[in-house]
Amino acid sequence: MENKGTKKTKKTKKTNNTKQGIRWYLVVIWSLFAIGVTCGFGLFYGISHEWFGDMPTFEELENPSTNLASEIISADGKILGTYYIENRSNVSYSELSPHLVNALIAIEDIRFYEHSGIDQKALLRVIFGLATGNKKGGGSTLTQQLAKNLFPRGENLSKPQLVLRKFQEWVTATKLEYNYSKDEIIAMYLNTVFYGHNAYGIKKASETFFNLEPKDLNIEQSAFLAGVVNAPSRFSPIRNPKNALHRRNLVISQMANYGFITQQECDSIKQIPIDMSNFGILDHNSGQATYLREYLRQELTEWAKTSKKADGTPYNIYKDGLRIYTTIDSRMQQYAEEAVKEHLSLDLQPTFNKHWKGYENAPFSLEEDEIESLMELSMKRSERYRKMRNAGISLDSIKANFNVPAKMTVFSWNGPIDTVMTPMDSMRYYKSFLQSSLMSVETNTGHVKAYVGGIDYRFFKYDHVTQARRQVGSTFKPFLYSLAMQEGEYTPCTTVPNISYSIEMPDGKFWEPRDAGKTKFGEEVTLKWALAHSNNRISTYLMKRFGPEAVIQMARRMGVTSPIDAVPAICLGVCDISLHEMVGAMSTFANKGVYIKPMFITKIEDKNGNVIEYFETEKVEAMDDVTAYKMIELMKGVVQSGTGVRLKYKYGFRNPIAGKTGTTQNHSDGWFMGITPDLTTGIWTGAEDRSVHFRTIALGQGSNMALPVWALYMQKVYADSTLNISKGDFEKPLSDVALEFDCELYEQEQSQKNTIVEEEEEF
Repeated sequence: MENKGTKKTKKTKKTNNTKQGIRWYLVVIWSLFAIGVTCGFGLFYGISHEWFGDMPTFEELENPSTNLASEIISADGKILGTYYIENRSNVSYSELSPHLVNALIAIEDIRFYEHSGIDQKALLRVIFGLATGNKKGGGSTLTQQLAKNLFPRGENLSKPQLVLRKFQEWVTATKLEYNYSKDEIIAMYLNTVFYGHNAYGIKKASETFFNLEPKDLNIEQSAFLAGVVNAPSRFSPIRNPKNALHRRNLVISQMANYGFITQQECDSIKQIPIDMSNFGILDHNSGQATYLREYLRQELTEWAKTSKKADGTPYNIYKDGLRIYTTIDSRMQQYAEEAVKEHLSLDLQPTFNKHWKGYENAPFSLEEDEIESLMELSMKRSERYRKMRNAGISLDSIKANFNVPAKMTVFSWNGPIDTVMTPMDSMRYYKSFLQSSLMSVETNTGHVKAYVGGIDYRFFKYDHVTQARRQVGSTFKPFLYSLAMQEGEYTPCTTVPNISYSIEMPDGKFWEPRDAGKTKFGEEVTLKWALAHSNNRISTYLMKRFGPEAVIQMARRMGVTSPIDAVPAICLGVCDISLHEMVGAMSTFANKGVYIKPMFITKIEDKNGNVIEYFETEKVEAMDDVTAYKMIELMKGVVQSGTGVRLKYKYGFRNPIAGKTGTTQNHSDGWFMGITPDLTTGIWTGAEDRSVHFRTIALGQGSNMALPVWALYMQKVYADSTLNISKGDFEKPLSDVALEFDCELYEQEQSQKNTIVEEEEEF
């Protein structure tokens, strides 16, 4: 039996051992802690000094390099479209709805305004969750998520690399908090995230889902957008509407939990469905002025090649967030697009379809073998054919492929149609549609206010304003008459015998055009009457007097650059000229003889609002102001009593309008040029293939195909008082014009009798 002394000694030793153990344990713990802290500080120090790889510089933090879409902006401040790799545009904090900010903080980072980039409480929660296997949510702050968005992690990272990358994001988040305010960080975050459906950043997301600016979002819209970024595909209201609604309502509940809204508001808003009535994916095929945007894209791409940034690199219209200010007025653009659609969908195309109904080869005025050759040529011009040939597929196999039925979506005036047809049948189907183009220019500035290149850019990519050149018909005659007036030999009231005239050609043959009608044939007629009725005989007389070369030179001074053969027939418009050139030329008359090259862009700014380049007008004095005024008065006659008279009796225009219709061979092209003191607007209408047209001139003439578009457009323009487009008369030149323009008594008599005469045109 042990004595008491022995027991005491053992107890003392045990106590001492315990104390030593505790001390050793504490030493180990504190040592490990110290080592951990040292390593942590060392790791952060090393990361900050780029021991483990590059880190964002101060300059990069000041100017984060996200891909920013370049915006095409109208003269009245509307965004017409964008050029982008990622459809992203930035907004400032002041442009955000308070509901959106509240929703974001409620669902993502409720202590956002309390931390400095890293939320210690959330971080400890994550660490504890990992240790216990009880995950209670993520620990990333908004600032950390922003760091990840601005400086992506890359793909296929190992676990050690992923851990290192996480530490790097912490360092970057701290730097962001140091360089930016909380409000700026929120705005930057919302500008960088992806919302699905091709929408990058809150501005494009608001437009895509709700057709709203970010500042106009209500509570439920804000809650949806704050929640969808977590998983854009899973929470898409289009693909997964139930998931989207559940996620939105979760955000709304969080907003109530943190006091941003009342519980009553929460319960009420949750009952509201997600409204997708204004949903629309924003791409290069949608929105206003699609044809113009494509034209400008090509022009700006060339501009960017020679325009350098401060670092010497060229600008990139898809990444650099440029702001391109155009001359287009969004209201006038809308009216122009509406006018084209209204005339063609409700009137002209149904008439055309009825006109050709029951004809075996409709809508071609060709024999079957000619149609086959035409369709094969169309096949070889198609993108489908090009890709197959580049892939090494034989011609026979390609032809066979073009005759295999396939699912496709095709154009109709009632909206796209999902159908099954062969590619060859689809090409023939599209050839049956009439096209129309419009360009409207502000007279004294040359600013293009409206531009419509075709009926639907999604299905018809060919631009009939700048890309296409078509026979201009009688719209060419003002060039000839201008020459005659400028030489001083002729006045509007000069009379010429209305008889047949012939011009000897180099081969010894004689060229002698005719007119469709015999009105006043053999009588003396004034030049004003001749132009009003688009008389071909008088045009031949003037061409014989001045010659083709002189007429071409006049056209050149008025901005026409297209090739023109020096043949007498140009007086009847056999040459191919673009609508863009024709409108610019016709505006010369209203601009007192000064040609102003139509312009589309006024200035370009970088993403910070600095002006990179201003664009100036190009002017050329084409004729004196008296000659220009004479031509305006002559072209007034077209509307008062000539081929454009339906503007008065059918559409009710009573204000001074100068105009000129044009109809080409086989009625393939219909034109109308309408000039007012403020606007010069040209219209072309026809099919893409010249063998597709009306069979009669009554339906195929310019006054029927093109003039109604001008009338519908100008009715809408005049009705909009905010545009301030004048209905007044043209300004007379400063020098005295001692000429009599109302030179034909019979015109007064016809007006008194309310007699309406429309001449059919033919060249």
